Amino acid sequence: MLENIVDKKSNFDLTSKSTFSSEADVFTSRSYAALLARNTIPYFHRKLADNYVIIKKIFKFQAVMSRINNSEKTLLKKYDFNTLEFTTMKQMFDELALLQKWSVDPKLKFEAEKLLEIRVKELKFLDASRYASISNEIYRGYLALEHYLQEISRFPN
Repeated sequence: MLENIVDKKSNFDLTSKSTFSSEADVFTSRSYAALLARNTIPYFHRKLADNYVIIKKIFKFQAVMSRINNSEKTLLKKYDFNTLEFTTMKQMFDELALLQKWSVDPKLKFEAEKLLEIRVKELKFLDASRYASISNEIYRGYLALEHYLQEISRFPN
């Protein structure tokens, strides 16, 4: 009996599509489930997500079209993050998991909040302008961030 359970677990495909994904999106079930563990999502993440979803519902697009400035780009480079246009889904999942961990540590909490604000600002710009300089299916980290924000928001889509 125990051997059957072990055999079934070892055949579990970690790269299968999530039930939340469409044909255009490829999410790994491991990463998506880890990010959506409701008890580990910081309050600041939910606050930004609610803001993003409400503005998108009211205006049907993002009203803010400001790009990130040089100091924000420098902060991203300090932690070896690419701009959102050049971020893959795997990189975005790793970044979000890292920002969730940093939100617990009092020393890194401010940096984590600032980095997430920058990411949401980039997402708003991409959404408002409907433009990404890279139109490759590899660099779709902005979709992962948008799905994350919609899932953790208190307001249904």
